Amino acid sequence: MALKVELKPNERIVIGTAVIRNGDARSKLFIEGDTAIMRERDILTASAADTPAKRIYFILQLMYLDNDTASHRNSFITLIDAFMAAAPSAWPLISTITDHVIAGDIYKAIKATRSLIDYEKELIHHELRHERLSENGESRRHPEAN
Repeated sequence: MALKVELKPNERIVIGTAVIRNGDARSKLFIEGDTAIMRERDILTASAADTPAKRIYFILQLMYLDNDTASHRNSFITLIDAFMAAAPSAWPLISTITDHVIAGDIYKAIKATRSLIDYEKELIHHELRHERLSENGESRRHPEAN
């Protein structure tokens, strides 16, 4: 069964190692075969991989597009270990990602990493809020803890 992809005008898609740019009109592609496919909106550039979770996403993206898990395995493990050391509470998300990698389904690992990126945003937001409260001299205790 072919994968149907609708592209907006001038939208790009990666199919295998080729970047395909759509023309000025909306179009449909029917892609047959087994190759890596990523839409432009799902692709993360190296410069945009500016947080630990995004770097994990980027490495997984390289594994997927290069169809080469082995050459990126050490970088992936290093990033996962560092993330777990900094945020052990992310274990359920990390476990899901690594399970997909072990099973060889890198695309599912990429999709699962989106949840890790969202979780990381929550952790950073919480930490920044906590720092602002501390800087303002307000109590660090929860109001209901009194």
